[in-house]
Amino acid sequence: MVSQDQRRRQLAREKFLRQQQRRTSARRKAHVRNAVIASVLGVILVGSVALYTTDVLKGDDKKDNVSAEASPSASPSKAPDPCEKAAAGKVKELTFKKEPAITIDKTAKYTMDLQTTCGSIPITMDAAKAPHTVNSFDFLVNKGYLDHTKCHRLTTQGIYVLQCGDPQGTGMGGPGYTIPDENLKDSRLKGDVYPAGTVAMANQFNAQTGEGKNSGGSQFFLVFQDSPLPANYTPFGTISEAGMKVLTKIAKAGENTGMGDGTPNATVVINKATVKKS
Repeated sequence: MVSQDQRRRQLAREKFLRQQQRRTSARRKAHVRNAVIASVLGVILVGSVALYTTDVLKGDDKKDNVSAEASPSASPSKAPDPCEKAAAGKVKELTFKKEPAITIDKTAKYTMDLQTTCGSIPITMDAAKAPHTVNSFDFLVNKGYLDHTKCHRLTTQGIYVLQCGDPQGTGMGGPGYTIPDENLKDSRLKGDVYPAGTVAMANQFNAQTGEGKNSGGSQFFLVFQDSPLPANYTPFGTISEAGMKVLTKIAKAGENTGMGDGTPNATVVINKATVKKS
């Protein structure tokens, strides 16, 4: 027999997949409308999946409840905010017409350090396995793209991730260009599991239709506990031990819905992001 805990995880994962499919459809319709607007404004908003971005990774969907069985007494979490006040500054409103030319050294390692209100989260990035992704973050970070942005989504049921990288803080923002999927055959992704410590791209992939490949933008997710997900999301980095402690602190504070998927109770703001060749 399937235990209640197993059933709860199954329902949470099914909810995630339903959200991803609906958001992919909505973004596709919005893309046509935005293309007209973009011709005037020069701005194209690219939704990423957070996984769910994947949208794993996108905005909350309050219309889709897991079920009474999955969460019989769920209520919004009231855990205190363990993080500091954000540094002064504003998010830069930046969009770009196309993916930047690759200028990184593909034979080198790069470290992206997210200096957040909750502590520093260093991420080792592998340029050889994910050159487009690493190059994109090197480009964006050096433009100040991630500075003062919020990590807008925390998922603590079914999968265990913190989603960041959206200047809008809504799960719908992006840099105006997309990058190709990479490194999907990474040996770490055995058995359709993204292990704790993995950093991967959110995207618009729809597993049922096969549409939405190569749709990563700027949104990414940090895995704080082994998470069952198909290998559809570019793994490009590994979180340091010190960074995992910060991520665990954020996860323990919970999210605002009490249902396992919402805005983090911790106010996670990336005060400053840097990328260095190592």
